[in-house]
Amino acid sequence: MPSDLAESWLRGVAANPAAPSDVLLRLLSAQARATWTILCEERELPAEVVEAVLAHPERLIRRSFARNRHATAEQRGRLADDVDAHVRAALASGPRPRLGRVEALPDEILEHLLTVRDDEGSGHMVTADEIRQELEVSGQISPAFRRRMLNHPDTELRYWATGLWLWFTPGQRDALLSDPDPVVREAALRQSRLLDPMAMERELPEEGCHHRGLLLTNYAVSHAVAARCLADRRDLWSLAHNPHTPGDAITRLARDPDPHVRERVAARADADPTLLAELGQDPDSMVRTRALMHPLPRTWPERAAIDRIIGHTEGTIGRTAETIGAVDDMIAEPPTSWYEMCAASPDHLLRRVAASCPRLPEDLVHRLAADPDADVRHLLAYNHPLAPPTIVLDAFVAAPSRRPYLLTLPSLPRTGLHHLLDHDDPDVRALAAADTGLGRPPLHLLADPEPCVRRAAAANPLLPLDVISSLLDTPEHAEGAAANPGLPAERLHGLLDQGGLPRPATA
Repeated sequence: MPSDLAESWLRGVAANPAAPSDVLLRLLSAQARATWTILCEERELPAEVVEAVLAHPERLIRRSFARNRHATAEQRGRLADDVDAHVRAALASGPRPRLGRVEALPDEILEHLLTVRDDEGSGHMVTADEIRQELEVSGQISPAFRRRMLNHPDTELRYWATGLWLWFTPGQRDALLSDPDPVVREAALRQSRLLDPMAMERELPEEGCHHRGLLLTNYAVSHAVAARCLADRRDLWSLAHNPHTPGDAITRLARDPDPHVRERVAARADADPTLLAELGQDPDSMVRTRALMHPLPRTWPERAAIDRIIGHTEGTIGRTAETIGAVDDMIAEPPTSWYEMCAASPDHLLRRVAASCPRLPEDLVHRLAADPDADVRHLLAYNHPLAPPTIVLDAFVAAPSRRPYLLTLPSLPRTGLHHLLDHDDPDVRALAAADTGLGRPPLHLLADPEPCVRRAAAANPLLPLDVISSLLDTPEHAEGAAANPGLPAERLHGLLDQGGLPRPATA
C-alpha cells in the first residue's frame, strides 16, 4: 500500500462530514497524527469526539481544538484550565483562521483567563500575562463584558478595566479613581495621564517610534508639543487624527499642503463648521468627499465606523469591499439608527458603511441588496445575517480574497449552481462541483486541471458508489473520494484498517 495513498485516505476520512464518531475516534491515534489539524481544528465534531479531544493526552490535539472555529465558545472554553500553557494561549488567541466576527467566550472563562496568575517558582514558556494579551486582541471579549468589568467585585477585573480609559465617560473614570482598592486607584491614576497633556509632553520620546506615534495619535496633546510638530512637520497625520489635539493646531492642519492631513481634519467629529465648509471646497477630491459626506453633528464612533470602510492610508477615499471583508465590532459603536440614516443616503460611501452593520432591519437589508453599488451589496453579504443568498453568491464569485470567509456563511448557496460548473475560476467550479442538487454527477470535473475541483467532484455524494470506490485507488482523487459522505461507515473503517490504524479493543 503506497504511503501517500494511505495518508490521502486518512485525510479524506478526517474531513468526511458523514463519518460517525467511532470512525473519527480512531483518528486520534498516533498513527493518524497527520490528520489531527483537519480533524480537530478544521471541522465540526460530534459531541462524543469533542469529549475525547478535550481529554486527550496529546497537546497538539487539544491545541488544535482550542482554535476550532466550528466549535462553540463553551466547548473551547473548557480548555481554559488546561495543564499546558500553549493550549490556553491557543484558546486565548481565538479560532483560526480568523474569518469574520468571533463568538465571545463565556463570562466565567474570560474572568478566569484575565485573573489567573502563574505558579510561583516555576518557569513558563508562555506566561499568564502573555495569554491575557492574546485574549485582549482576539475579538473574544464582548463590549458588554468590558463594560461590566467596571463594577465587577473582583479587583483584578476592575484593574484590567482601567486599560479602556479612553472609552469611559467622565463619571466612569471618576469611579475608578475613587475605587475602594488602592491597586485599582493607582492603575486608574496612571491611565488618567493619557488625558493629561503635560504628562504626555514629559513622556513623549523625541525619536520616531511606535510609542511616539501611539501617544500623538490617541492621547492628550499639549500646545507646546503640537507647535513643535508643526514647526518640524512631524507626525501631522497623527495630530490631525487625534481627538485631543488643540483647536489652534487643527486650524493650521486644515490648511496643510498634505491632502492626507487635511482629510483627517475633514473627518473630525469636532470639526468647526466654517473650517469644514472650507474643506468642502478643497482642491483634493479625497478631502472634499470626507468633508461633505458626513454632516454635522458627528460623533467619534461614527468617524471610526466610516474609517473602517473608506480607509485613509491608501491614497483613495474608497477601498473595495473585497479588501474590507467582514467588519469587526468596535468598542464604541454608533447606534443602529445612525446606520439606518446612512442606508438611506444618496452617497454610496455612506451606504457601504450602512451595509457593514449586522443590526439593520430587514426592510433596509432588502433595499441595500438591490443597491446599484456592488461594494454595498458585497459588504452586506459579508456582514448581515439576512443578506439574500443571491448576493452572497455574487460576492463569492466577485471577491476571491473573501472566499474563505464566505464559505463559513450558511447563506452561501450550496445548490442550484449548475450554471457555474464551467466557470473560469477554479474556486467557483469547486463550489459548483460540490452541489448535491445537480441533475447529474459532475463526472467531467473529475478530470479538471485544478486539484481543488477534482477533490470537490470526488467528494460529491451524487457519484455512484462504484465510481467512488474506483477513485479511492487513484492518487489525484483518493482524498476527495475518502471524504465522500456516500461511503458507508464500514468502508471508512476499512480505509483506516488499510492505513494501519488500530481498531479499538472490543469489550
